[in-house]
Amino acid sequence: MRILLVEDDPLLADGLSRALRHSGYVVDTTGDGNEADRWLATQAFDLVVLDLGLPGLDGSEILRRLRERQQKLPVLVLSARLALEERVRVLDIGADDYVVKPVAVPELEARVRALIRRAQGVADPELRLGRLRLDTVGKRAWLDNNPLELTAREWAALEFLASRVNRIIDKDQIMQALYSWEEEITPNAIEKFISRLRSKLEPAGINIRTVRGLGYYLEKPEGDD
Repeated sequence: MRILLVEDDPLLADGLSRALRHSGYVVDTTGDGNEADRWLATQAFDLVVLDLGLPGLDGSEILRRLRERQQKLPVLVLSARLALEERVRVLDIGADDYVVKPVAVPELEARVRALIRRAQGVADPELRLGRLRLDTVGKRAWLDNNPLELTAREWAALEFLASRVNRIIDKDQIMQALYSWEEEITPNAIEKFISRLRSKLEPAGINIRTVRGLGYYLEKPEGDD
C-alpha cells in the first residue's frame, strides 16, 4: 500500500514516514503543496496524509483539486487547526478524516488502516481466500493454521493482490504500490519475488496467474463466495 505524506515539518514528516514504513507501507513524502498536487495528479496512491498549512499551495486547495479530478483515494487531514468550523469545512470539501496535531502514532496508523479498508470495501481487517488467511493489521498470513513465512516485500505483494482478487495488476502498478521513488527496482525483480510468493502459495491451491503482456492476478479459490 502506497501513501503520500504531505507535511512541511521535517522532523514530524521523518517520524511519521518511519513509523508508516515500519508498518509495511510504501511512503513518499513532500513538504511542498505544488509538488504534492502534481504527484497526486500523475501518480497512483492508496491514501494521502495531508497537512493544511503548506508552502506553495494550501492543503485545502490540494484537496479541492483532488476531488475536482474525481479522484477517490482516501484523504486523512493532519492539522494543528483546532477550530470546529475548520474541521467541518475540510470534511465538507472532501476529506475522509481529520486529526488534530499532535497525534499518537498508533492512533494515526489505526485511522490509516480503517480508511484503506473502507476504500477497498473491506469491513473486516482479516481476509480469507480458501485456505489462506491474512491479518491486515498484524501483517501476518496463514495457510490453514500454519504461519506463512514471508519477507516484507512478499507480504506487501500478497496483500496487494489479495485485496484485488481476480483483477489483473500490471508490473508498473505493483512497482508503484511496493516501492517509493527513492528505490531503484526493475521488472525482473518483480518477477523474482512473485515467483517466490507463488511457490509458497501453490501447495495450498492459491494461485497467482500470469497474463502474458498484462500482469498478474490472484485467482479466487474454488468454493469461495
